Amino acid sequence: MTEEIEVKSQRASLTRKKKGVWGWIRFFLIVGAAFIIINNLTGIVKVSGNSMNPTLQSGNILLINKFSLFLGVPKYGDVVVIKEDRLGYSIVKRVIAVEGDKVAIVDGVTYVNGAPLVELYTYGQSEDMEEMTMGIDELFVAGDNRNLGESLDSRDPQLGPVHIGDIRGYAALSLWPMHRISKPLKL
Repeated sequence: MTEEIEVKSQRASLTRKKKGVWGWIRFFLIVGAAFIIINNLTGIVKVSGNSMNPTLQSGNILLINKFSLFLGVPKYGDVVVIKEDRLGYSIVKRVIAVEGDKVAIVDGVTYVNGAPLVELYTYGQSEDMEEMTMGIDELFVAGDNRNLGESLDSRDPQLGPVHIGDIRGYAALSLWPMHRISKPLKL
């Protein structure tokens, strides 16, 4: 009888150890999967500079959505994070025009395909720019702060139109301070 109790006790102890080991294995698998998902489908970027004022300020921390890049191309009004290899860092800008669009700035008003954009999210006034046509897989991007010298964007010949392949992701949410990043109103 004592031997039976001892055998049952040993089996119960072994079962508890197996459950404990499997619990730890499950924990590490979940943490590993979460790390892979977070690393490949999302990202975090810190805004540096005033180019996206008033929408975003220097020091904002953004959650970026990389997954949407696989579902389609950026659209007008999307706030995107662009890897700029020549500068050695990423920049955050708003998509103003896409492949095939014609963009011009006249008297501080941005025109896309001849129609003026209603840009309630901007600050300041742009310098005039002759009409430019976006090529295949090209985007015209601009900072929301349109004052001269405040934003390195597609208006500047140093950057020009951005290739879709240079987009790292969409700015989905400002984590600090916490707020949604709004798109332009459709009037």
